[in-house]
Amino acid sequence: MSKPVKDQTDKTALPQAFQDVPQDYLQMPATRKGAKIGLFGGSFNPPHAGHVLVAELALERLGLDQVWWMVTPGNPLKDVSELAPLSKRIALSEALMRDKRIHVTAFEAVYQVRYTADTLALVRKHNPDMHLVWIMGADNLMNFHHWQEWDEIARTYPIAVINRPGSNMAAEDSVMAQQFGAARLPETEADRLAVTPAPAWVFIHGPQSDLSSTQLRQQTAGE
Repeated sequence: MSKPVKDQTDKTALPQAFQDVPQDYLQMPATRKGAKIGLFGGSFNPPHAGHVLVAELALERLGLDQVWWMVTPGNPLKDVSELAPLSKRIALSEALMRDKRIHVTAFEAVYQVRYTADTLALVRKHNPDMHLVWIMGADNLMNFHHWQEWDEIARTYPIAVINRPGSNMAAEDSVMAQQFGAARLPETEADRLAVTPAPAWVFIHGPQSDLSSTQLRQQTAGE
């Protein structure tokens, strides 16, 4: 069992907005050599049952040992003016957890990374013996090609795409799906994705939730 990564976790060096985040969330979760880890990142502003379905479905269908639920400080592609404090989004995420294999973490705040490509490189640097899988909802697949170094991500890390309401066509129509069509695994072989050399990806169907963070924020604002 490897210990959590603790370098660079001096809270005095953190931006003021993150000073109230508990120390345990500012380091990478502990794991063991050779573990299959799903990385599921997002603003989670707020987190909801749809996010939980994605994480739990990934655990089950991919045969993962853990899912790291990475609450990001801020998404470069989104307006951060409505972003709730990081500590609040962490607490709300923890309140939803039903499976102890899902670990809520906000280590990105310590390293001050914003882009998924940088986060993945950071995790691999500190955990070279783990099998990493990037997990995303299908609603993100349509704009995945707008992400920083998206094609390098696809060539370097296996990717699991979990269906979301109204997003099933993304598996066929997205730039990612068309450019990396030959790397797509059959859904029946999803359990071997974590140990398949990239590029490799799979589209997984399962239970869905109509909830969205945007709708929940709008409802809260209207109350």
